[in-house]
Amino acid sequence: MNTNEQRAVLNIMIQAALADGRKSEGERATIREAAESLVTADGVTLAGVYQDVLLKRVTLESAAVALPQLEHRQLAYEMAVCVIDADGLQSESERIFLAALRQHLRLENDDTAKAAASRADAIAAAAYAPDTAISASSTSATDAALDKRILNSAILNGALELLPQSWASMAIIPLQVRMVYRIGQSYGVNLDQGHIKEFLATLGIGLTSQYVEQIGRKLVGGLLGKAAGSMIGGLGRAATGMALSFATTYALGYLAKLYYAGGRVMSAELLRSTYQDLLASAKGTQQQYLATIRDRASTLNPSEVMRLVKE
Repeated sequence: MNTNEQRAVLNIMIQAALADGRKSEGERATIREAAESLVTADGVTLAGVYQDVLLKRVTLESAAVALPQLEHRQLAYEMAVCVIDADGLQSESERIFLAALRQHLRLENDDTAKAAASRADAIAAAAYAPDTAISASSTSATDAALDKRILNSAILNGALELLPQSWASMAIIPLQVRMVYRIGQSYGVNLDQGHIKEFLATLGIGLTSQYVEQIGRKLVGGLLGKAAGSMIGGLGRAATGMALSFATTYALGYLAKLYYAGGRVMSAELLRSTYQDLLASAKGTQQQYLATIRDRASTLNPSEVMRLVKE
């Protein structure tokens, strides 16, 4: 995929991110920063790609025309579905957008595109499914179980960044959401989708922008669609994404633990500052688990990831 094709796919992703029309100014700004910070494998920056969408210099139709190969059109559609599903189930305006996108990409009857959409929808739905499996126990036992869950979640999300499939990055956000849900539940707090989104937004973690950055990095790095063994072997190229996903998951888990154990009395300012402190610490912790993360990546497949999202 050349730079113009990468730019076309990224334009489609941004249009998908804005399709519901309900993004806050902060989230829109984060999406812009995520998109325009990307640099292709040959050093080309993608500055202006967000403005192209905002000023309608690139339409859905013109972006689709720039993707003559079927596999690239299928990839663009899958990534658009994943962007839309990143913050929950689809709205009516998002369903209309995806129907138009299928038409422009000439994928109305494409089985590969349908399968990709179904997988992304299932992952998104699983993240917010009710769960009554946990009951509060003694503090020490709960702490030990939660510490293990947080570490395992961070290792898993770091491993997902090493995989070449777009569904792998799609799963990171639902796994983070599920982790926060389970931590809150262990302290007797049954969270709904809106609360979790607000909690993450307070920390500056935008669900849609996070996915744009995660999958966009793979796209411009030429890492999507490569053989898994080759991708994992090129650890250096994927190191940034792996470290970021591990650290954000680790820090988010421990912040959620502090927040819900303390009765949810931390101010927004204290939440943000504590999260940044935990994030800095997590980046150092990640170095201890590089081999474990790499080993975990070698065992992952879509069925196992779906099972883990539901746990």
